[in-house]
Order: sequence, then structure tokens, then C-alpha cells
Amino acid sequence: MSATAGPLRPGEPEPGGPARVRLAVDPGDVAAALAIRHQVFVQEQGVPVELERDPRDRDADHFLALVAGVPAGAARLVIEPAGFEGLDLRLGPVAHLGRLAVLSSARRQGLGALLVGAVQGRAVDRGLAVVYLGAQTHAVGFYAALGYGAFGADFLDAGLEHRHMAHVL
Repeated sequence: MSATAGPLRPGEPEPGGPARVRLAVDPGDVAAALAIRHQVFVQEQGVPVELERDPRDRDADHFLALVAGVPAGAARLVIEPAGFEGLDLRLGPVAHLGRLAVLSSARRQGLGALLVGAVQGRAVDRGLAVVYLGAQTHAVGFYAALGYGAFGADFLDAGLEHRHMAHVL
């Protein structure tokens, strides 16, 4: 499968086959992203719904990955203050990549990397110099391959073991 990154303009038709990631700018896209997160985190991984959804969703930048025009992955970007999770204050405000989810039927097709790239691109557009994420420990290698470095001790989030990771842009 060929894959391209970069958001589509509102109203731009989806291509027939390649995977695409776009900024979720309309309520339908946001709803699709939230539905994917619910399926992966709540139904598949057993995360309580009250922990998966939070007030940060209202102000987040949401991203939607599509394969042949069908929603298959999601992620979000929220802005944290300088020094978040112990990152160097000189890096300024922190882009917090979170809630990255790809449907089981669409995994191992590069959607995760496309979502990370889209979040990083948006962070650059917003003038941010560093991206932070809390990776489930089974995904540390995936993020490391994309240039993220692990730091600090493992921690539990929603009952799942995670690791702090960051990437300076």
C-alpha cells in the first residue's frame, strides 16, 4: 500500500486507495476518531470509558487516518506547558501526542507512522519544538524507530504500563 501524509483540505475527495491522515475539522471526523479510540482502547484493551475520554478532547487537535476513504486510525495533539513531565524548560510548550489508535484490521500498514508524522507536522505549524508521548510499553520500539527517546520510569495509565518518550523536532 502506498501511503501519503498531510491533511486534506475540507471538501477534498479522498483518493481511492492510499492511506491518508487529515486534521479532523468537522464534527463527523471528530466522531469517527472518537469511535476508533473507543473500539481500540475501551473494547479491545479494557480501558474504562471515563478514562479514555477526557475534557482535553474539547480543545485538542484530532487526526483521522483513512484507508480508501474509510476511517481506520486516530490520534490527538494537546499543548502542555514548558517543562511538562520533566522536559527541558528551554524547549518551551510541549506537543503531547496521545490517544493514537489504529483498528486491528488496519494495523501494520503504516498508519501509526502517518499519524505520528501528521501530529509532528501540526506541532511544527504551531511553533512547538518537542513532542511528548506516554507509550504503552509494547509500543516503545515503534516510537523509538520514529526517533523518540524513552526517559524516566515506567508508569501506569488506565491500568496499562507506559513509558515516557519525547522527540525534539
